Amino acid sequence: MKRVLVLGATGGTGSAIVQELLSKHLQVVVFGRSLEKLKQRWPSATDWRVGDVFDYQSIVAAGKDCETIFQCAAIPYHLTTSQQLPLGKSVMHAAQILKSHVVFIDGIYAYGATLGRPVRETDPLKPVSKKGAIKRDLAELLFSRQYQDVAVALMRLPDYYGPTARKSSYLGMTLIGIAKRQLTIFIGRQSVAREFVYLPDAAKMIVQLADKASAYHQAWNIPGQKITGRELVRLAKQDAGSWAPVMSLTKPLLRICGWFDADIREIVEMAYLTEKPVFLDGQKLRKTIGPIAATPFSVGIAQTIASLRNQRH
Repeated sequence: MKRVLVLGATGGTGSAIVQELLSKHLQVVVFGRSLEKLKQRWPSATDWRVGDVFDYQSIVAAGKDCETIFQCAAIPYHLTTSQQLPLGKSVMHAAQILKSHVVFIDGIYAYGATLGRPVRETDPLKPVSKKGAIKRDLAELLFSRQYQDVAVALMRLPDYYGPTARKSSYLGMTLIGIAKRQLTIFIGRQSVAREFVYLPDAAKMIVQLADKASAYHQAWNIPGQKITGRELVRLAKQDAGSWAPVMSLTKPLLRICGWFDADIREIVEMAYLTEKPVFLDGQKLRKTIGPIAATPFSVGIAQTIASLRNQRH
């Protein structure tokens, strides 16, 4: 790779990807809805392009001479079921015209419920929610005959955290609240161990894969590490110097809060992932790129809290 296009370059995942690409001294075209935000976030980027990810023509205009498109643009959580497939079609149609590779970043919803062991990329997709069904349909779209001429790699991340994470992530709203030393929430029971990936680690693994021709025309797990909510909150509060309570939102409370917040209302059907979490198998990734990046939680959370507090000032 020499010149790449990053869609959603000011978002949580997109920002981490751009940082990693720039560290490799690649030419990076950053794409978003606001030129002001793009220039403020990426003053040293190769090129800034404003456009709409649902308009394939604006992607084509931005992606001229780009070998790879990184699809990191986020959809508002409550609009996932209606907007996910139109976004996928827009990106893939643009890639067909540009003859570009595509790295499509997604989550784990398509896998469905836990299998009692870490899920592998070869496991059948058996979603148990509306969002999971749409994510399964997205995978089928990306690898369909319609786009068989597009080299696409689908990369699935678990819940994530990091300096660039936003409120849209489950853990993002928790860590932002802790950094502000305010009463905040944690989605699910804090006694349950779940998998979280540190975004700079995820970006490193994604970029390593994206540079390999053999990575395309297939899906990949980008695994994180296990930790209980209780231990994660303890580390974050310690780093922030916060004594403010962190309230756990279990399924009944999510339903109540959902009366007032559209995104939280949409989390209710995904609550099974906080009760019996799905964990990702990383064997395929490890065989391809070697050791998996795994920053200790004590380090990653400290860096995240420090970054969030600096943003406030």
